[in-house]
Amino acid sequence: MDINAFKALGISETFVKSLMKQGIKEPTPIQEKAIPLLLEGKDVIAQAQTGTGKTFAFMLPMMEKINPEFPFVQGLVITPTRELALQIKNEADKLARGRGISVLAVYGGQDVEAQIRKLKKKAHIVVGTPGRLIDHIRRGTLNFCRLNTLVLDEADQMLDMGFLPDVEVIISNITSPSRQTLLFSATIPKAVSALAKKLMVDPVTVHARGRAITLDEIRQMVVETTDRQKQASLFKVLDETQPFLAIAFCRTKRRASTLTAALINNGYNADELHGDLSQAKRERVMDKFRKAKIQILVATDVAARGLDVEGVTHIFNYDIPQDLEGYIHRIGRTGRAGEKGVAITFAALKDKDALRKIEEGINHQLERYPLMLELDIEKSHEDRKTSSKDHGKSNYKGKKDFGGDNRGRGKDRGKGKGRGKDHYQDKDKGKFKDKGKDKWSDKDKGQGMDHNNKNKSKSFGGNKFNDKNKNNKNDNRNDNKNNRNDNRKNRR
Repeated sequence: MDINAFKALGISETFVKSLMKQGIKEPTPIQEKAIPLLLEGKDVIAQAQTGTGKTFAFMLPMMEKINPEFPFVQGLVITPTRELALQIKNEADKLARGRGISVLAVYGGQDVEAQIRKLKKKAHIVVGTPGRLIDHIRRGTLNFCRLNTLVLDEADQMLDMGFLPDVEVIISNITSPSRQTLLFSATIPKAVSALAKKLMVDPVTVHARGRAITLDEIRQMVVETTDRQKQASLFKVLDETQPFLAIAFCRTKRRASTLTAALINNGYNADELHGDLSQAKRERVMDKFRKAKIQILVATDVAARGLDVEGVTHIFNYDIPQDLEGYIHRIGRTGRAGEKGVAITFAALKDKDALRKIEEGINHQLERYPLMLELDIEKSHEDRKTSSKDHGKSNYKGKKDFGGDNRGRGKDRGKGKGRGKDHYQDKDKGKFKDKGKDKWSDKDKGQGMDHNNKNKSKSFGGNKFNDKNKNNKNDNRNDNKNNRNDNRKNRR
């Protein structure tokens, strides 16, 4: 299919040229299915994973309807995270360039006054997070009385994060008589379906889950490990796979921070992305990651939701996702645009059920990663990188190598080289006799006695007083006793 396919979908020549400049030659399945319906003005529920081209699937039809001469908001996109809002804004800017269409991203952590100034000038499309959008509505700086298109992106994640009340508040303030509503989501749980019934009029549902994304283009593997060995296992896999750009997913913000610190301390180029960081810090981290100045991004699911970064070669599920939807969202960061990717999940025994559900959900058993973890977890990063070149020729010690006399860390124990109880042989015992009672010879003893005799007056040893001193001492004691008796008599 050539570029004329976009024209066949109803996209104008000006936007087709813009797509060509970006190297986009043919529409993706979700674009093929959604764009004609959106241009007809229908409400659409689109089920599509991140990385399937869904941003252009709703942004192209939205921009076709924008009139740059009208200085009011004509399109609104609500997203669950700041990073996704920025990402959509950047993609929209590529299409809007040179056409007089203004796109503004509004989200928390930014100077609200600066956003207000931009809104007063002109904004045709607003992309924002629920909290900041409500803030502008209450300030009276956002007005949706003539809104043409409303898009809820990553709707399932938005509801999971508890944004349903906020979304309802925003929609209640959209007073436009004719509004097209679009709902894009990787999964369509019951909560999303219920929301669609409230907001949409006779919606059409399209599916483009992209089986090839989860199976053919991504090599999926699992490392069977333990919680205690998980960190060392990750280091070993990193050294063996040498990813260009990688995202390591953790369950919580605290675990993400802990893993990031461990990676940095062991010489890896890593940084973290989660909700506890300031917006400025999050933007700096993402900018570095996109420019490949950071090799490993350690992130939580919420912070990384919807991120589209070119060149991500590996996904590491350091903490296993708890359901199929979470797994699909995570591994969707790699294997994009026809490129190959690798997704490696670290699973302990307690993760057995979660792993089984994932394998059943994708109808595919994950390949077992042939990890041979040596007892080198204390090695430096450079040492491990050197040893990783010999992957497959490892000196890994199996159970049988630690049996009998060789059990424990001292592999030479029992061979006279370790510090076992029989380490000191009979022939060596004499070497330590001098440390006992016979250490000093008679000659030495005499020298010691002479030394003591010369220092009798300063010594506090057993012979420090001579007979005269002893008699004087006894006389003094008697005198003191007599004086005490006399004193008692006088008091009576």
